[in-house]
Amino acid sequence: MATETPIEKQWQHIGESHGCADHDHDLVHELSRRLDALWRYDQFIANADGRPAVQACWRDFKAQEFACVERLKALLKQEIENGCF
Repeated sequence: MATETPIEKQWQHIGESHGCADHDHDLVHELSRRLDALWRYDQFIANADGRPAVQACWRDFKAQEFACVERLKALLKQEIENGCF
């Protein structure tokens, strides 16, 4: 019988408990990821000082990310109202 490696033992119970459905966890995870990205765009814009085309690109990405965040928040709200959490 093979013995578990320390890494296998460390991860053997991950995922046994579910606080919500996988698709809801995916929404929460993606919202967190996109909020982190959104938080950084102002610094990227500042870092590109004197480079208007680069700043415009970061501003466009920021606006797109904000729209994605709002969409994810609306979906999460709908999932919560539907009792999926």
